[in-house]
Amino acid sequence: MRELRIRLLAGVFVVAGILSWAGARLWNSIGTLPSVPLAAPIVLALIAVVLLSTALSLRARLRAQRERRPGAKGVDPLMAARAVVFGQASALVAALVSGMYGGTGVFLLELLDISARRDQAVYAGFSVLAGIGVIAAALFLERVCKLPEDEDQNPPGAEPAA
Repeated sequence: MRELRIRLLAGVFVVAGILSWAGARLWNSIGTLPSVPLAAPIVLALIAVVLLSTALSLRARLRAQRERRPGAKGVDPLMAARAVVFGQASALVAALVSGMYGGTGVFLLELLDISARRDQAVYAGFSVLAGIGVIAAALFLERVCKLPEDEDQNPPGAEPAA
């Protein structure tokens, strides 16, 4: 499984933000721009909490297993792999959604004199922050589940042992 690249997440965020900003301008010129839901930052924050709690739980279990504590509950490798895949998928979706709300929020900055649009800009800003929280928690989870590399047996650029 490949590591998640921050450049990829940043690229998704920027492209989604630009497209969302342009779409918001177009949509607002044609009609009424849909509102940013209050649930958006709440759902993203809940996903970040789930990812962070999973990472902390796995880290504690792995530490207990490494230290050979009596009664330590081991970590199933398949469960750890599933957690990493969930984290990676969550980070990609969070980058996309944060970019969309970021672009919409930038557009809404032009309309801060309208009370309803000001609230929408705040919700969009909190959505971006919560999305960044999801990405940070997902990267932490990925780091917790990363296997230690055996540098002595497989130096960088060498062929893997058969």
